[in-house]
Amino acid sequence: MLDLLAPHELKGARVLDLFAGSGALGLEALSRGASKCDFVENNSSAIHALKANVAALRVTKWTRVFDRDAIPFVMKLTAGTYDIAFADPPYGSKKLNLVVQQWQAVSYSRILMLEHATDHEGLPNGTTKQFGDSAVTMLRAKKAPDALG
Repeated sequence: MLDLLAPHELKGARVLDLFAGSGALGLEALSRGASKCDFVENNSSAIHALKANVAALRVTKWTRVFDRDAIPFVMKLTAGTYDIAFADPPYGSKKLNLVVQQWQAVSYSRILMLEHATDHEGLPNGTTKQFGDSAVTMLRAKKAPDALG
């Protein structure tokens, strides 16, 4: 998923990893130059693995872990809170559409990266790459939020 981003887009970026699981996307973003990452996950075993990974990689100073459902979390975000947001909900879930709808209403990040099944319906056009039954779609905000400068 990160390969769709130019290296300069990750440099110093504020990253949001929704449906974080073990934190692989956000942790990879940090290793490629992101300045901080917030992880949102509400599965207790995934939270345990995520916190262990953050500690093992010694990145607690640059991370926050939120034990919350991603949908109410994004509903409270304001424009420009993050530079890049990743969303990788369970395939077949309509949660992805809700994340995108909120992002379209309030551009809480300049870039929204989505991992989904290739047959997922209702997503806006963006840059999409397919990998077997999976796809990654990158959406860019039409207008940079004011808070991003």
